Amino acid sequence: MTNTARRPLANFALPALIGGALLMGAAAPALAQTGSDSAFKATTFSLSAYGETHVAPDMATINLGVQTEALTAADALKANGARMNQVMAALKKAGIAERDIQTSNLNLNAQYVYEQNKPPRLTGYQASNQVTVTVRDLTKLGASVDATVNAGANTINGVSFGLANPQAAEDAARLEAVKALQAKAELYGRATGYKAVRLVNLSEGGGYAPAPPPMPMYAMAKREMADATSIAAGELKVRIDVNAVYEAAK
Repeated sequence: MTNTARRPLANFALPALIGGALLMGAAAPALAQTGSDSAFKATTFSLSAYGETHVAPDMATINLGVQTEALTAADALKANGARMNQVMAALKKAGIAERDIQTSNLNLNAQYVYEQNKPPRLTGYQASNQVTVTVRDLTKLGASVDATVNAGANTINGVSFGLANPQAAEDAARLEAVKALQAKAELYGRATGYKAVRLVNLSEGGGYAPAPPPMPMYAMAKREMADATSIAAGELKVRIDVNAVYEAAK
């Protein structure tokens, strides 16, 4: 008979097994461990949170313009230019500075009629001129819209609200984000028996973005306009996202 030598099973260090058991899935903030070998050197919480603040806007941006049609391209452009000059003058009279009025689009398109079994038939030309207007005094917003329509503007492509200086609102959101982050670290500490003892890394995302404009709309005829257009500014939401890594210990 021959004896077969048996190699003893490898021994696994208990701390390594415990460390592996504490790893969480990627779908939730993770309790991870880092190290250069199998004996992990540190236990960390990798967490994310966000903070929000709501603030009233102090400025608005309007995109509006003039569309004209004529039998010839020259006549369409001439009519458009004359009406747009009236719109510009109305904006300045309403208190909008020249630096806050900027041409954003100018188009000239041929207009055709399409009939079955016939080649397209040219019927005229359409000229379109769009301007972007920044209104820094929101008390003038409704009056500015009314003035432009009364002066000949026949397209309004939307109004968006914003902040001239978003720094204070962003800082308030940062404070809320850090509070939420610290509360989450404490919660995970209670749940796992570990305690966050040191902030290792902190990164930021998000920030202020102007409210998007509504869907484009066409201005009504002058006789259909109310005496004064009412526009509600509401509130803006400023959000800051933060990510952090905390060193944790028993």
